[in-house]
Amino acid sequence: QLQASGGGLVQPGGSLRLSCAASGIRLNLNDMAWYRQAPGKERELVATITVGDTTNYADSVKGRVIISKDYAKNTLYLQMNSLKPDDTAAYYCNLTPPLNYWGKGTLVTVSS
Repeated sequence: QLQASGGGLVQPGGSLRLSCAASGIRLNLNDMAWYRQAPGKERELVATITVGDTTNYADSVKGRVIISKDYAKNTLYLQMNSLKPDDTAAYYCNLTPPLNYWGKGTLVTVSS
C-alpha cells in the first residue's frame, strides 16, 4: 500500500511536507517517485529518488522541492517550498517506473 498524506490549502509562497507510508514496499529496495495530477490534466512525474539516493526533479519544481526517505519509518517525503497556484494537484507516491496500483493521493491546493 502507498498512502500519501500532508496535503492541504496553502497560500502562494507557502510550504508543505507530504509523506507517503509504504506498506509492503521496501524503500531501500525500490526507486521511488512523487507524481501529481492537476484537474483536467495527465498525471506527471514530480521527483524521483533512487535506492542510492540520487534525486531528480521536474523542471517545474526544481529548486523548490526536495524528495527524501526515512528507511527506519519506510516513508517517502516531499518537502515543497515557494508553492505556486500551478502546484495545485493531487499528489501520489509510487515506484518509478510506477506500479499499476495507485494508492491514496493527497490534495494540495495553492490559493490566496
